[in-house]
Amino acid sequence: MLKKLHIKNYALLEEVTISFDKSLTVITGETGAGKSIMLGALGLVLGERADMAVLRDKQKKCIVEATFLIGNYVLENFFTENELDYEVETTIRREIAPDGKSRAFVNDTPVTLQVLKQLSQYLIDVHSQHETLLLDQASFRFNMVDAFANCLDERKQYNSFFIQLKEKEKKLNELLAFEQQAKKDFDYYQFQFTELEQATLKQGYLQQLEQEFDTHNNAEFIKQNLLKASVSIDGGEENILSHLSGLKNTLSQLARYGKTYEELATRVNSTYLELKDISSEIDNVNEKVVFDQKKLEEITAQLDLLNRLLKKHGVADELELLKIKTELEEKLNQFNSIEEEIKKLQAEIKKLTEAVWAKAKSLSDKRKKVIPAIEKSVRNMLADLSMQNAQLVINCNSVESLTNYGCDELQFLFSANKGLPLSELHKVASGGELSRLMLCLKSHLAEKTSLPTIIFDEIDTGVSGDVAHKIGTILLHMGKNMQVIAITHLPQLASKGKQHLFVYKQDIKEQTQSEIKMLTAEERVVEIAKMLSTGKPTESALLNAKELLSLKN
Repeated sequence: MLKKLHIKNYALLEEVTISFDKSLTVITGETGAGKSIMLGALGLVLGERADMAVLRDKQKKCIVEATFLIGNYVLENFFTENELDYEVETTIRREIAPDGKSRAFVNDTPVTLQVLKQLSQYLIDVHSQHETLLLDQASFRFNMVDAFANCLDERKQYNSFFIQLKEKEKKLNELLAFEQQAKKDFDYYQFQFTELEQATLKQGYLQQLEQEFDTHNNAEFIKQNLLKASVSIDGGEENILSHLSGLKNTLSQLARYGKTYEELATRVNSTYLELKDISSEIDNVNEKVVFDQKKLEEITAQLDLLNRLLKKHGVADELELLKIKTELEEKLNQFNSIEEEIKKLQAEIKKLTEAVWAKAKSLSDKRKKVIPAIEKSVRNMLADLSMQNAQLVINCNSVESLTNYGCDELQFLFSANKGLPLSELHKVASGGELSRLMLCLKSHLAEKTSLPTIIFDEIDTGVSGDVAHKIGTILLHMGKNMQVIAITHLPQLASKGKQHLFVYKQDIKEQTQSEIKMLTAEERVVEIAKMLSTGKPTESALLNAKELLSLKN
């Protein structure tokens, strides 16, 4: 409910703070006194666009601040989703600077107008005389009927299942589209994978192949030089080993003449043995070097394959090729499993569809049972409001495809006068008639579910006397279940309020400004008496006002 509204520097209002009762509050005042100004200011905290023209003092900023008690509205998720601090007593503030810039805050956290508008839908319902849009909204029609049928929770459960079904159907469509594309891509991916699988992919393998290629490709040159080295070391009569052998004998004869000669002899002997071993190794290596044309062709083929794959995939080494191969393998495995996944999902959808349709039909049955009672109740209430021949007919028609509301389509048909055919609301009802119809519907809704604060802006336009009294009684009854604020010109309605706010103008120095005050019991008698008469209220008007106030309960 709206607990408090603070307005500063807005139109004719310099600064005012208004506290509201939790039941029915009536607002009265002379035409042009500023009742609509208060609604305009409230509209700012509900997300309406700002206009610099509303600034009373163009040098100062305008501030409108509203405090709401929201503990019964179950809005914790909304606050979490929008990263706002949830407070049972939530404050919304709107500021308009002299340069035209506007800022909005929820519990001192800056928010966009979009968030403000979304939040306001849960807090305030402003009902004007010509409100017809709401009647055309499926959400209102279904909320109305389902509230009567006591199946709002059941519809919420249905909606949860319906959302799951839509998500699974979306996933199935994505899988089917993927499967169709996969069939086109499978052969291409399989070719790429096979090509990579034929190549040996390990780090350093390309370098190894290049070395093997060089060895095989230059086998004859290598053998010639190995042979030449072998001959130099141990071939023919004049070779290195024979010279070293002589040197070794010469130095060994000097070894007995001192340690230095002994060490030289030992070193030459070691060199002789090492060179002899090298000669043997050269011979062994030479025997292994064989020119193999077939082997060279195999190495060349592997080199060509690796280099071609590196260039094709635009990568630098074998590890990157291995990564691509793994990715391709995953895609191929996905292709292999997608058919099973589709079958599994189709089975889940079939089972869930049956469950959702069962819930939808259950909702439909409950709606059809309660519709006659709604029609009768609204018809009786309209008759009390001097619309004796008015009829509201609610058609509940089946639809082929499930919607957020089940398997029904609700159609509200209306006839305001005897002899006129039932038709769509906007075609057969005047603004006043629609206003009274909406009052009846919202009154019923207030009995069945928690509604936000509702503001009726001159709902009594075009009515008087007994009808005004009955409208006031309906609003008073609604006020037992919710907060109702009614702006009115009629004393019959004004007398019903638990709280009475009076809007008036006064001249201060050279400026006119609007003021709002809460009337005492005595002031209410005088104000309602003024509404009953012209000029200064007469004694009979005062008595009549007291009588009206005594009838409000």
